[in-house]
Amino acid sequence: MATKVIMPKLSPTMEEGQISRWLKKEGDKVSMGEPLAEIDTDKATMEMQALGNGVLRKILINEGQSAPLGQLIAVIGEPDEDIASVLSEAPAKKEPEEKKQEQQKPAPAPAVAPAPQAKAAAASASAVDNGRQPQAATADSARVIVSPLAARMAAEAGIDLRSLQGSGPGGRIIKKDIEAALTQPKAAPAPQGFPRAVEPARFQQAAASAYRDEPASEIRKTIAKRLVTSLGPVPHFFLTTEIEMDRAAEMRRGINALDPDLKISINDVIVKVTAAALMQHPEVNASFQEKFVRYYEHADIGVAVAIEEGLITPVVRAADQKSLSEIAAEVRELAERARSRKLKPEEYTGASFSISNLGMFGIDEFTAVINPPEGAILAVGAMSAKPVVRDNEIVIRQMMRVTMSCDHRVIDGATGAKFLQTFKKILENPLYLVV
Repeated sequence: MATKVIMPKLSPTMEEGQISRWLKKEGDKVSMGEPLAEIDTDKATMEMQALGNGVLRKILINEGQSAPLGQLIAVIGEPDEDIASVLSEAPAKKEPEEKKQEQQKPAPAPAVAPAPQAKAAAASASAVDNGRQPQAATADSARVIVSPLAARMAAEAGIDLRSLQGSGPGGRIIKKDIEAALTQPKAAPAPQGFPRAVEPARFQQAAASAYRDEPASEIRKTIAKRLVTSLGPVPHFFLTTEIEMDRAAEMRRGINALDPDLKISINDVIVKVTAAALMQHPEVNASFQEKFVRYYEHADIGVAVAIEEGLITPVVRAADQKSLSEIAAEVRELAERARSRKLKPEEYTGASFSISNLGMFGIDEFTAVINPPEGAILAVGAMSAKPVVRDNEIVIRQMMRVTMSCDHRVIDGATGAKFLQTFKKILENPLYLVV
């Protein structure tokens, strides 16, 4: 009996999946438990396993396409089995949007002979062009249909997509078109003549810019949905303070000098200090749950990591109970697996507080958007040398600005301010961590 392959739920927040890659092709033998495809979820790329034995008879969702949970995406069966009844359950394919637009276009108006003035203007424009300036493209010809992989390859190779003729469905430019273009010898540039004087009124209207459409990744879709449910519905307020970082930087240098393999970063120190401050202010280590406020016993710190498709926040569980070296090793490992999209759902969900650090990009100060249902997120800026007044003298100190975004339903202004006071005190006196 044929086995239906449906889009599985691979993460707690997943609503639909995108086929990243089929690991089997139609006609291949399949065994139960064998990896069948790679699915892009809202946070990671995960393998989907076959739930039956037989032959992969039909693929209904191609690579790069998305399907909601539970939708039929393929069929496994015996080589000679009739699967027509199973295929009838598949949703009807939507008509391409460009085809709909083409059908909706009004019939072209009958040609009309141009007036003498128009003929003269056309002749003048032709003389100005003189074979050297390209004709303005129409809106239809400016549109480029290209696969995401081909678009990346073209960008890396500096290939103008408008110069290619796609061999994919509907003229879509695909990988082999880029590879073919790379093997073509480059034509020598045409000799340039002296430009002729042109009256301003005779300049041609420039065509609209060409563009390409790439399907939004599941991560990008999820980021969009969560931001809509954050900055609008969640009543944010922001608290900023400036911190002297000389002692923290010196402690980090000393630890790494004793054991270079530890590779402690300033961000690791910030994670540890945040966890210590949260234990002193449990009302900040909380989240709003509609009918109640949830307070967490341990500091599960989400650390924002930038990946190609957007942002993901792997979680350091119980950071308050871990040493600085344990935090550093865990953050490195989680960040590496986040960038390769190999995190498990439990490793990037359920943080009680988050940290977003853009200091390495030279950003002095910014505000971050809360990741619901968390009650707060800390935005960390760059550490830089600045003149400050100490004991009535101007001295140079390493200063860093941090801004905490707070959910006012959970955290009041004074509550957030007291937390930042404690955070600042510990970070300026990091020996507190060993007491």
